[in-house]
Amino acid sequence: MSASDDRSSAWTFLTHHARVLLEIARDPQARMRDIATGIGITERAVQGIVTDLHQAGYLSRDRVGRRNHYSINLDEHFRYPTEAGLPIRLLIDMFTQHDLPGRPATPQPPETQP
Repeated sequence: MSASDDRSSAWTFLTHHARVLLEIARDPQARMRDIATGIGITERAVQGIVTDLHQAGYLSRDRVGRRNHYSINLDEHFRYPTEAGLPIRLLIDMFTQHDLPGRPATPQPPETQP
């Protein structure tokens, strides 16, 4: 395997769980379909991830009309032992406080602020 093959592998630094959480932080009323399209996974996968995040206490959901409205518990800590002392607020702030290429700047929703 050449060095260029190593660089073109499909791994990424962020998991799908992190990406779903970030999409919800950017838009607490996002539809699962839109999240799935935005990060390139199936709607069913997003549903499973949202369920995981909800059951673990990272998300709360409220029904508003025909849609869900999500709130993120920014004080919940990362799960992996080496980061377990750090709140997820650090990840959310890092990725929502800066403009991402190809995305309009969006202010952080009040539901995800301290």
